[in-house]
Amino acid sequence: MRPWTGSWRWIMLILFAWGTLLFYIGGHLVRDSDHPDRSSRELSKILTKLERLKQQNEDLRRMAESLRIPEGPIDQGTIAAGRIRALEEQLIKAKEQIENCRKHSDGPGKDHEMLQRKVANGVRELWYFIQSEVKKIKSMGEKDLQRHVDKLLEDLGHQERSIMTDLHYLSQADGVGEWQKKEAKAMTDLVQRRITYLQNPKDCSKAKKLVCNINKGCGYGCQLHHVVYCFMIAYGTQRTLILESQNWRYATGGWETVFKPVSDTCTDRSGTSTGHWSGEANDKNVQVIELPIVDSLHPRPPYLPLAIPEDLSDRLLRLHGDPSVWWVSQFVKYLNRPQPWLEKEIEEATRKLGFKHPVIGVHVRRTDKVGTEAAFHPIEEYMVHVEEHFQLLARRMHIDKKRIYLATDDPTVLQEAKSKYVEWPMRSCRHCILMPQLISIHWMISTILVDKMPTIR
Repeated sequence: MRPWTGSWRWIMLILFAWGTLLFYIGGHLVRDSDHPDRSSRELSKILTKLERLKQQNEDLRRMAESLRIPEGPIDQGTIAAGRIRALEEQLIKAKEQIENCRKHSDGPGKDHEMLQRKVANGVRELWYFIQSEVKKIKSMGEKDLQRHVDKLLEDLGHQERSIMTDLHYLSQADGVGEWQKKEAKAMTDLVQRRITYLQNPKDCSKAKKLVCNINKGCGYGCQLHHVVYCFMIAYGTQRTLILESQNWRYATGGWETVFKPVSDTCTDRSGTSTGHWSGEANDKNVQVIELPIVDSLHPRPPYLPLAIPEDLSDRLLRLHGDPSVWWVSQFVKYLNRPQPWLEKEIEEATRKLGFKHPVIGVHVRRTDKVGTEAAFHPIEEYMVHVEEHFQLLARRMHIDKKRIYLATDDPTVLQEAKSKYVEWPMRSCRHCILMPQLISIHWMISTILVDKMPTIR
């Protein structure tokens, strides 16, 4: 049997259906002959349908011609294989054309268009409202001004939250929310594979390396920044990062006793040539390069924030509102992969905390930072943003309680917050409040977080 017998049967079936439709249309015209006006309108519609059917018939004819295979047995070796490949290519092109037609004809979904118009209308209404209220202020006396400004700010907050909620739903319309999740995972998996590949060369003795020492004279967060900048330069210059962390102030056994090693195959800094950073172009023939701390790095390479990889930029700009933050987070994600013991401790701590959603985390940094690197900020300043976020969430979900987890290095902050915001369920790890001092991460996690942590109700 010829392979296209089935296809011709389908084409004949479609032509038969077309003929049946013509027969039905003809009968319909005869029945409507007593109503000339209606018949005229119906005739116009019918002619339009006939023209469309004619076009579809022509498209089917051309498709049948393009799919026709020359005479000859199908099993004649390379000739048959060539015919099948040609057929596959034609089917792929047809599928692409159908998909393109579907995209162009469907357009945006109804939800997307309705939400977009709702956002646009909300912005216009906000502008009209501001105009009206500012004009009132111009003619007000000093006595009423403060009260009016307070009310104005409250009303503007409602307007802003309304627009932001509409924008949230717009971002989820027509399956965009699901696409964002899938694309974020796909890009994360891609970057993590690239880092893993670069960090695990087949032959460590021949690999180009970048040596980074974690023992910068500052706290854990600052040291993590230092390692991330080393990692970004290693990625940009296509070198394997060698992290030196013996006698680390937070774990004397080194980084690998707390987190997974940055490489499974290459932890040796040895090489045929070694030098200090003098710029990518100058160092291209040196196998092992040592990096200084970022403060004294010169010349600065083009791989530090806010740079992102050129080959990922289009996808990343489409996916994320702050691409450089996403890019930095990929190195933090790779670095902070916990060892099994730490992962178990974190899971146990999470269970003991009894987290229920929604819960907002607030970090109040005081002690050695105040007056040196940062100014003092009262707890009220933080709570303004907490309340604002809860009000925004309340437009999208049910809020049974406004739960807060307060993290701080100042023992007085928790009691101050509890006394000023008695209606808020507020928890903190009282025994986790540490003054800036040297402390082992193992002790901090296993002794403080797990054994002493209260439960959030």
